[in-house]
Amino acid sequence: MYKILITHELPGNYINDMKNKIDADILFYDGRKNIRQWLIENIKDADGILITLNDRIDEEIIDNASKLRVISTYSVGYDHIDVNYAKSKSIAVTNTPEVLTDATADLIFGIMMAVSRRIVEGNEIIKNNQWASEWNPYYMLGTEIHGKTLGIIGMGRIGRAILKRAEGFDMETIYYSKHKHDVNINYVDLNYLLKNSDFVIIALDLNNETYHFMDYDKIKLMKSDAYLINGTRGKIINERDLIKALNEKIIKGAALDVFENEPLDPDNPLIKMKNVVLTPHLGSATLETRSKMAEVAVKNLLNVLSGEEPLYKV
Repeated sequence: MYKILITHELPGNYINDMKNKIDADILFYDGRKNIRQWLIENIKDADGILITLNDRIDEEIIDNASKLRVISTYSVGYDHIDVNYAKSKSIAVTNTPEVLTDATADLIFGIMMAVSRRIVEGNEIIKNNQWASEWNPYYMLGTEIHGKTLGIIGMGRIGRAILKRAEGFDMETIYYSKHKHDVNINYVDLNYLLKNSDFVIIALDLNNETYHFMDYDKIKLMKSDAYLINGTRGKIINERDLIKALNEKIIKGAALDVFENEPLDPDNPLIKMKNVVLTPHLGSATLETRSKMAEVAVKNLLNVLSGEEPLYKV
C-alpha cells in the first residue's frame, strides 16, 4: 500500500479516481499544526505528495523523506520546489500546465479591460451611492482597447492565448520573447515594444533570468498613457519600482493578479491607487479549470507510482 500526502482539498472527484486506481493510504493536512511541520513529520514514509503553490518543498523536507518518489504540484509554477535537489534524490516533480491557459488568459484580458475602462471604480461609485446626478462629457473617462497596440512579453501558451483574444478587439499586436515564434504578428525588440505599446502584458515564466525583469528602467520606457498588466508570476515585476513609477505618473495604470508576496500586505501602496486593479491570484480560478488541474495532478502522481510517464514532468 502506498502512502500519499495531500496538503489541500481540491475540486472534483479526484479522490475516487485515486482510490479506484491504486491501493493507497491517503492522508490530508488537517490544519491542526503548521503545514510545514505536518509535512516534515508525515513525509518520512510517504511515496507521493500532492501540494499547491503555497507549499514550499526544500532540502529539509526532502531529506525527511525516505521513500518519496513523486512531488505533484497543483500549479504550473514550480519555484516553490527545489527541483534540482529532488532530481538528485531521484524524485520526480510534476506540474499542471496547459489546462489553465485559457482561464488565465481570460482573467488577464479581463483585468486589462477593468483598469482601462475604470470598471472597478465605477462599481465602487454606485455601491457607495456616489453616482453624480448630472452627466458631463468628462465623467469617468477611460481608455479604449479596440484598435490599440498591445505588446506581449513572452509568447508561450498564455501569450498565444492572449493573442487570440486581442484579435477579437482588432488590436495591433506585437511581441518580444527570448526566441522568435511561429506567430502571425511582428517580433520586435523589447525597447520598441515598451515605447510603442498602449498595453504591455507580461506572459513570462519565472526563472533566474526573469526575476525582477520588469524594473524601473524598463517601465520608464513605456508611454505615459500606457498600462502594465501581469497575471503570470508576481516576482517578474519589481514591485517597488512599479509603485515608484505609478507615483511619478510614468505610466497611466496597472492591473495585477499576482504579486511579489502573497497574500498582499494590507499596507502595500498599490491597494490605495485608483488607477490600479488588483485581483487575488485568480488566473485559474474557475470550477472547470481547478477541477481539471486536480485531475491532471492526480494522474501525474499515479503514473509515476505505477512506473509510467507523468502527463507533465518538470
